[in-house]
Amino acid sequence: MEFRNLGRSGLKISEIAYGNWLTHGSQVEEDAARACVRAALDEGVTTFDTADVYAGTRAETVLGRALKGQRREGLEIFTKVYWPTGPGVNDRGLSRKHVFESIHGSLRRLGTDYVDLYQAHRFDYETPLEETLRAFDDLVRQGKVLYVGVSEWRAEEIERALKIADEMGFDRIVSSQPQYSMLWRVIEEEVVPLCEREGVGQIVWSPIAQGVLTGKYKPGQPLPEGSRATDDKGGADMIKRYLDDDLLTRVQNLRPVADDLGLSMAQLAIAWTLQNPNVSAAIVGASRPEQVADNVKAAGVKLDAGVMERIDEILGGTVIRDPAKTVSPRRRP
Repeated sequence: MEFRNLGRSGLKISEIAYGNWLTHGSQVEEDAARACVRAALDEGVTTFDTADVYAGTRAETVLGRALKGQRREGLEIFTKVYWPTGPGVNDRGLSRKHVFESIHGSLRRLGTDYVDLYQAHRFDYETPLEETLRAFDDLVRQGKVLYVGVSEWRAEEIERALKIADEMGFDRIVSSQPQYSMLWRVIEEEVVPLCEREGVGQIVWSPIAQGVLTGKYKPGQPLPEGSRATDDKGGADMIKRYLDDDLLTRVQNLRPVADDLGLSMAQLAIAWTLQNPNVSAAIVGASRPEQVADNVKAAGVKLDAGVMERIDEILGGTVIRDPAKTVSPRRRP
């Protein structure tokens, strides 16, 4: 396993992080989830990403149990706050009330005294940004949170948060967690340049585009049974944008590139994201331990300029680049 600094901070994290968004507590039984976490640990993964909302808070519980008995100082545990975790009007968003209540619930479920990184899971237009940043800073002062970050924020929102932190003496954001893959590059135009300048690292999710970049979805063929595209618990909606025959044909044309490098399609896709120097880690998920073992082999892989150009030529106009695609709800859900 290779390690990188999280942004400009002194925290080192594994290039491949393990995430449990659509698996633990929902799609995958707990025994299988534990086996995947064990596989990640065995492969040298030290960074684990979750969120309070995943599987209705169950994902944090499953992850906490799976990591029980591990040396806490040897792990980096990340979680998030924003989406609803209860029926009340304050069980959501980034108000001081919800931030404090959410971290206490997350710590209890994860079975830890602190999280290494606490992330605002979306931008909250209904809460003053100063209120959220002060709440985050207070948690840092209390030792319950070591670093703070954001997920799916636009460049102007990140920039504003950094300015407020500097003016008020708060701990600065050190990370951004956006969707990023060969097919989804909306952060490249605005978010990445800002974050490179300000020392904010990307922890990217969906580097294999919900499984599309593995090549298992074939143009003109039925969707594989049991795949993300047939999941009715959230996965299918995310993957619909990619189920286009032209795009799927282009993905199949990436196979010779992977073969020439001795990589699986998934390894090529994950390694591609890690070529971006602003990326601190790529998050992978799994329903089977062998998927973890395959994915982690992307760590340390170097793709030369010719390979990167070849990938761009193959994918052509199917790549989504519009920064406006990064969207937070105007009102809390």
